[in-house]
Amino acid sequence: MIETKDLVLDKAKFSDWEDMYKNVWSHPESARYMSWKVIKNEEDAKVRILKTIETQKTHDTYLVYEKASGQAIGFAGVFQMEPSVYGETGICLGPDYTGKGYGKQIVEGLMDYCREKLHAKTFVYASRSENQASIRLALRLGFTQTAAQELIDGDTGKTYLKYIYQRTL
Repeated sequence: MIETKDLVLDKAKFSDWEDMYKNVWSHPESARYMSWKVIKNEEDAKVRILKTIETQKTHDTYLVYEKASGQAIGFAGVFQMEPSVYGETGICLGPDYTGKGYGKQIVEGLMDYCREKLHAKTFVYASRSENQASIRLALRLGFTQTAAQELIDGDTGKTYLKYIYQRTL
């Protein structure tokens, strides 16, 4: 578990399917810069939460819970890229929860976790070039762009640019 001022990052429970469906998975704007498809019904949301729970057993990925409401409002995680280097797995918040400083809290919480628990020396953050809010966040948090990769979106087949940022912990 990772805790910030307003958030808790923790492993999913089956009962979170409804919050995730309502707050995140049913919104196209949440999936805009991500590599997952929008969930269109409650049954698919229940299947997705089961897959999430299973994945979280072996990965450092979490749901994001808002302390004030107790609701699941997003997801985030980290993975080891090489010894002492960790990167974020993708950070997503539902549209009603953006613009509140939660993204900053998530990234700072993930970096603290990697430094303190995993003994990381470097943290890597990635963003699609068109995701200006994500890029501004990276720069405000002191990340430096180290690379750009041209990739193809698996859903649309369109080319996009992914910026890679790093920060020493």
